[in-house]
Amino acid sequence: MKSTKLNATKRVKAGKGASRANRRAGLIPAVIYGDKKEPVMIALEEKVLVAEMNKKGLWTRQYEIVADGESHHVLCQDIQKHPVSNRPIHADFLRISKNSHLTLDIPLTFANGEVAPGIKKGGILNIVHRTIEVKCTPDNIPETFVIDLAQAEIGDSFWAFAITLPKGVSLTAEEDFTVATIVTPTQTEEAPAVEAAAPAADAAAEKKE
Repeated sequence: MKSTKLNATKRVKAGKGASRANRRAGLIPAVIYGDKKEPVMIALEEKVLVAEMNKKGLWTRQYEIVADGESHHVLCQDIQKHPVSNRPIHADFLRISKNSHLTLDIPLTFANGEVAPGIKKGGILNIVHRTIEVKCTPDNIPETFVIDLAQAEIGDSFWAFAITLPKGVSLTAEEDFTVATIVTPTQTEEAPAVEAAAPAADAAAEKKE
């Protein structure tokens, strides 16, 4: 399993006071849990964590966190941020093994939009879903699914079940669904008006009653 190595230190103390002390020292408190093992409290350098946050694929990238000589194979599950500064204040990592069964949101990448005939004619890419949930193991986590728009015309739709999945990867959805469409500008402008009309009609009906 390919992974990115991160160095960390174990935390002895928990609580708000200890966490604030870590952050003042340029460290972000974090926890590693899962795989039927005891949670491990760690601290990561803030600049290292921020660098990983700024890369694509944060939630599907596998990490090897080494804390005081002990190695943990993990996925990042959550990063809490300060409501004002937006800086990370805590991170959660899920411990995984080769046989772990994972459920992950895989991002969608829309390629060749600049040559799509429908977009050249004034159509707009209407993205319904930016990620798709799949089941997989650590050995076959997809980085992204690419939707090719090269031949897309106005009115075309792209469906989840049409996406080619790697071996060992399956969708969690039981029914097909649209992930994106190519629409005219008027369609995107009219949609909110139609939605807004429904409450107004309901209110009028209630008044008559």
